Amino acid sequence: MLPLLLPLPLVLAANWQVRPPIGQGAAARVGRALGSGSWAGLGVAIALTGLLGLESFLAPPQSHSHAYGAAILLGSLAAAAILIPAVRRAVARLLPIDPGSALDATALILIAILLGFQLGSQLGSDVLADQARFGPALRPLDLIVQEIPFLLAAFLGVGLFIRRDPRQAMERLGLVRPALWQIGLALAAAGLFVAFSSGVDALSQALTPDIARKVNTANQRLFGQLADPVGIATIALSAGICEEIFFRGALQPRLGLVLTSITFAAVHTQYGLSLDVMAVFVLSLGLGTLRRIANTTTAIVCHVVYNTLVGIGLDQRWLVPAAAVETGLILLTATIFFTTRVGGSRLAK
Repeated sequence: MLPLLLPLPLVLAANWQVRPPIGQGAAARVGRALGSGSWAGLGVAIALTGLLGLESFLAPPQSHSHAYGAAILLGSLAAAAILIPAVRRAVARLLPIDPGSALDATALILIAILLGFQLGSQLGSDVLADQARFGPALRPLDLIVQEIPFLLAAFLGVGLFIRRDPRQAMERLGLVRPALWQIGLALAAAGLFVAFSSGVDALSQALTPDIARKVNTANQRLFGQLADPVGIATIALSAGICEEIFFRGALQPRLGLVLTSITFAAVHTQYGLSLDVMAVFVLSLGLGTLRRIANTTTAIVCHVVYNTLVGIGLDQRWLVPAAAVETGLILLTATIFFTTRVGGSRLAK
């Protein structure tokens, strides 16, 4: 949990850079000072990351190779480049960021550092073997503690009580009451995602059986204690709500669909370098598309239902009824969409 909480002071200071506090009180002056120093804070974070990468490259920690430090160094260099205004202006041609915003720069820099660490972990050691041997056996409370920082980062990132009141923050995050067709769309998409995930799993078993076996062993180590109804519900709700609000609600409107999905896949490191990581990336693209055409609430419903179905598992005898229900959901969603004013207005555009 601690590594996920460490960047929050940088996010807070960056919010004050975007909108400095008004007034002459001590709190307002401190806020303005922290906002003005947010760029320096980012520079310090990058420098510390670079030093750690250099040290890890020259003297790799136990069970890691030189690739670990090299990847961290590469991530810190990419992060340092983002401090250059010309680089941010170039990025702004591709992503809907404000090149003058320290908040948008903070998101990009932290992602560059994250990708460096995650790539180093994958290249510098056998992540799947380490997870299978030493990974923690997660319990419901562990999952909640693990996911809460995403929720905190999302609301702090959009400036709750700093730049936005609760209603504005919810609107910015795409947290609205979904329409009936959006609920149907979420349920239908969840079924399709389960089918896709099952197909990738079968493909992995056929093409990379050794890696597939390692993935299954690592998953059993990590999630084996969560096979009961309470564990399944905790996985479904904690990940579905917290991760969607952060990735689809907070990040995607600024960083775009692809970069957000790359970051989402990088966070799910328990799958190592496998087809499962590509599946997570594709599923993230699907969830991001739901956010684009509907809202974050729709993506949350889809993610929660998907996690529930994966946690329960479908016996072979239920495949035909499940396919029938899925087809019915798709047809019902299409009917509701195309026969409502919402669908008609979207088609007319």
